[in-house]
Order: sequence, then C-alpha cells, then structure tokens
Amino acid sequence: MSTDENRNEQAEELKEATEAAAEEAQATGEAAPEGEEVSEVEALNAQVQELKDQMLRTQAEMQNVRRRSEIDVEKAHKFALEKFVKELLPVADSLEKAVESTEGQENSGELVASIREGVEMTLELFMKSLAKFNVEQLNPVGEPFDPQQHEAMSMVPAPDAEPNSVVNVVQKGYLLNGRVVRPAMVIVAKAE
Repeated sequence: MSTDENRNEQAEELKEATEAAAEEAQATGEAAPEGEEVSEVEALNAQVQELKDQMLRTQAEMQNVRRRSEIDVEKAHKFALEKFVKELLPVADSLEKAVESTEGQENSGELVASIREGVEMTLELFMKSLAKFNVEQLNPVGEPFDPQQHEAMSMVPAPDAEPNSVVNVVQKGYLLNGRVVRPAMVIVAKAE
C-alpha cells in the first residue's frame, strides 16, 4: 500500500472516529466538559492539517521523481547510440586515411583515380549516415583550444597562428547530439 493510501485511510479513520464520538455524546446526552471538547477538536484539526501538509509534500516529491525519470529516459534515447558510434569512428578514420594516401598520385594511373573516387564516395555516404543520427565531426583547425572538445597532443611554436589555437588535427573528434564522443587530438600553437 502506498504512503498516500495510508494517509488517506488515516484521515478517513480520524474523521469517522470524530463523527462517532460526536454521535455517541449526543445519543447519551452527556456533555463533555467544555474545555476538554475544544482542546480535543483543536488537536484533531492540527492533526488533519499536518496530514494535509504531508500529503502535499509527498505529491510534490512524486512529481519531481516523475520529472527526473522522464529526463533520464530522454537522455537514454538521445545517447543510446554512443557505444555504436564509437565503434564506427575508426571506419571513418580509415576511409579518410585512404583518401589522403592517394593525394598527389594523379600520375599513378586510372586505377588509383577510380579507387580514390570510390573511397571518397563511400566516405561521403558514411558521413551523411552519421549526420542523420546527429553525429558531427570536429575539425578545429584555426579555432582556440577547448579542453572540453580537444585533446592536446603537443604544443609547437607557430608564428603565423594565435597562441593556444589549434594548428594541426592529428585525429578528428566527434559529437553525438552535442556531447563529445571522442575529443579531437590536436597540436596547439605555443605562445612565444
């Protein structure tokens, strides 16, 4: 039985007991001393008020629990794909490396060009599929270093760049619904 049901039963029993006592006093014709009757009514009213306060607090607590559980369920739905996305990220990295490895080899022949084109198309399709599930790629070259989204691999002197800005990306990062799934591994410009 829930706490609310217990309190409701107690309130009903209290009400019935009060009514029964009043009827009994009326039926017997006996009048209780005036001061004793008033203090008993005041005590019963105070008890009823206390039970009402407890009931209101319990209802408010139940609403808070319901609201928290709804938020937890929403987050579970929103970030349920996180492990799956983490497993797919090396595939994206491999496709990008394949495209990079064919750069500068335009003279190698038609076979290399067609393989590169196929890998680029596959990578594009893969990134579109990730985007459908709110996965965003972090490529922060030129942006200020953000420890929430970037992981600094080293700092190098770079006179052309702002101090503490990203000079090079070693490995791109990814976000799932705005939450970092994998931080971008970056090289940061050192202040002179």
